[in-house]
Amino acid sequence: MFETIAYVAVTPRPGEQFFQLYVLGANRLLSDYYPDGDPDIRVGELVKWYVGVTDFMGTVQLVGLRLKLGNQTISPPNDLEATPSPAPLVAEFWRFIQNNETWEMPFFWQIVNGDAVGGSTRVLALQINNETYPVLGPTAVNGYNFRLIIELWTWEAQSTTLQFGWSASGERRVAWAQVWFNMTNPLPQ
Repeated sequence: MFETIAYVAVTPRPGEQFFQLYVLGANRLLSDYYPDGDPDIRVGELVKWYVGVTDFMGTVQLVGLRLKLGNQTISPPNDLEATPSPAPLVAEFWRFIQNNETWEMPFFWQIVNGDAVGGSTRVLALQINNETYPVLGPTAVNGYNFRLIIELWTWEAQSTTLQFGWSASGERRVAWAQVWFNMTNPLPQ
């Protein structure tokens, strides 16, 4: 009996399996998300972020970051139902990461095209890390309350599908982040 007790006492419980997702500002801090601290982003103005994912799942994982553009009326991801945001997809980035490894990528973006009709403003194209992505996204009243939504997706080996979030200990878990901004000086139509 002593051997069993000693085994339990010195054998750690299996660790919780999870991912960590974060967005840092220009100086790799939880601040400086906007140039000069101003969330009013002008067309052509460069915004510097760093987006990272850390794997604490115990194995190598294929992870993806899906970037979506929303406004104040589009729902964010639903944590309780583990469903992604219905906001339109702008870009996605995928990578294998080892257990306890962090994948941190520079996420330098700018609005390269937008328009304004009446009081309604649209982002038409974003440049992310020097690659331009067309945006078929929402409008915002006078350019206020856009948001970039970053969702963590993983490869589910059992179902051989991509999924929003991950499964651990029989539960669905999700990770996502969003940063709000306003768009100024679009071209009037």
